[in-house]
Amino acid sequence: MGIKEKIPFYDSLVIPYHIGKAAFWGARYGFPAKKMTVIGITGTNGKTTTSFMVWKMLNEAGHKTGVMTTVGWGVDEIHEQMEHMTTVDCKLLNERIKKIREAGAEYLVLELTSHALAQHRDLGVPIDIAVLTNVTHEHLDYHKTFERYRDAKRKLFKQAKYGVINADDPSAKYFEYDIKEYTTYGIKKGRLKAENVKLKPDGVEYDIPAEGLKIKTQIAGQFNVSNSLACVAVGKRLGLTDKEIADGIFALTEVEGRMVKIDEGQSFSAIMDYAHTPDAFEKLLPDMKKATSGRLIVLFGSAGGRRDPSKRKPQGEIAGKYADIVILTEEDDRDTPGEEIREQIAEGAREYGKKDGESLFMYANRPEAIYEACKMAKRGDTVLFLGKGNEKTIERADGPHDYYELDEIKKALKKLKKK
Repeated sequence: MGIKEKIPFYDSLVIPYHIGKAAFWGARYGFPAKKMTVIGITGTNGKTTTSFMVWKMLNEAGHKTGVMTTVGWGVDEIHEQMEHMTTVDCKLLNERIKKIREAGAEYLVLELTSHALAQHRDLGVPIDIAVLTNVTHEHLDYHKTFERYRDAKRKLFKQAKYGVINADDPSAKYFEYDIKEYTTYGIKKGRLKAENVKLKPDGVEYDIPAEGLKIKTQIAGQFNVSNSLACVAVGKRLGLTDKEIADGIFALTEVEGRMVKIDEGQSFSAIMDYAHTPDAFEKLLPDMKKATSGRLIVLFGSAGGRRDPSKRKPQGEIAGKYADIVILTEEDDRDTPGEEIREQIAEGAREYGKKDGESLFMYANRPEAIYEACKMAKRGDTVLFLGKGNEKTIERADGPHDYYELDEIKKALKKLKKK
């Protein structure tokens, strides 16, 4: 079955360094997480939204809870995450956990990436509940193979007391192998299985017959069925009542950079989301196509530098399949020529009939691309701005530049409104 992981020779050299570094900073700050119940959440997509759902649910139930995610960290007040990473370095990780504990938190919801787990940044953080959202194509620039990427995430379950696993994910069996006590969830299968799913423009609704539960969210998208199911599983494990679980999930109205609706009085829908992987596209675009009465216009790019180039063509294929108009632009090109990245994406879009200058457009400058996308849109259309989300910089060949997608979208809409 090939379930046991093999440690490559290179890792056998660098792992001791990472362990030593994590142990040093953990000890320096007194291993602050040991005084809290920690819920560790990993996966390719959905980590941030699931983290905030769990955080909101616990706080609404009267349990003081801290959260550390891609977009922010804190307890009652969420501080903006300025670092261009999800799980920060060992020093900052322990420093912030200590501040969360000193604020009186009894629970900590911690988003953990494959990079962080591979580098043992979470050393000394006892994981009470490990959550897997999914494992799909991502970060192969760092891990080299999908198997090594998956196995990095498995490390979280090897150290946890209890697991919450997405049964719909093809890799579920590997995570089940790593932990003695666990539950599963899913839309197609799992102990906690969603049925009678209703997708709405302002959220999702579904039943969990096994628990006699009805769940509603205020965040749209079928992927939020899975995210909220994981949250239900965590709530059940922690002994929350059905009402506390349902009310807590419904209380979350938005997550910064995730499915953000922008309304400046325009006649079309404008939505910003962090989706940047083929799997995220596959989950998001079909839903948005169905919910759009007019055309679906999708704007995105793909990261350059040493980031994984093999996802670019699949991104283009999925966008080409579902979108009426595909607009390609910069994401974080870094030192990779932007035209090279866009051409690799465009290759996939053209395979689904997208034609340059008609249904496929390319712009080197992202703010310009945003303006042109808004200019193209008509009544009833939906424009999706994907890949940047909450990030506050855009990385070009000469380094990072201040940039916030939401501001650029609003600027473009206001400019067009004046014309």
